[in-house]
Amino acid sequence: MLEGAYLYIVRCADGSFYVGTTRGELEFRVAQHNAGSFGGYTSIRRPVVLVYSQWFERITDAIENERKLKRWSRAKKQALISGDFALLKCLAKRKTLHPSRSPQAESSS
Repeated sequence: MLEGAYLYIVRCADGSFYVGTTRGELEFRVAQHNAGSFGGYTSIRRPVVLVYSQWFERITDAIENERKLKRWSRAKKQALISGDFALLKCLAKRKTLHPSRSPQAESSS
């Protein structure tokens, strides 16, 4: 059995993205989503199309990255899918100062 796993993103019929992981073959997993084998998010947004995948040697790494990507904005997911790493880096920049870097925190140090 495979030690690692794929992280994948599918685009649903409504244009939304679903992020998941699988130890099995990607084509089979996408077919399962399209068949409605899983209740939940993709079952009512079929058909789905695979738009991104990445292999990880350890399933724990795939799951960790799945959780991270699920919190990403749509724009960040689109930048990753298109391979626009410059845009992804720009979108990843914090829009507000971290609380420990606020002017008030600096003056009280």
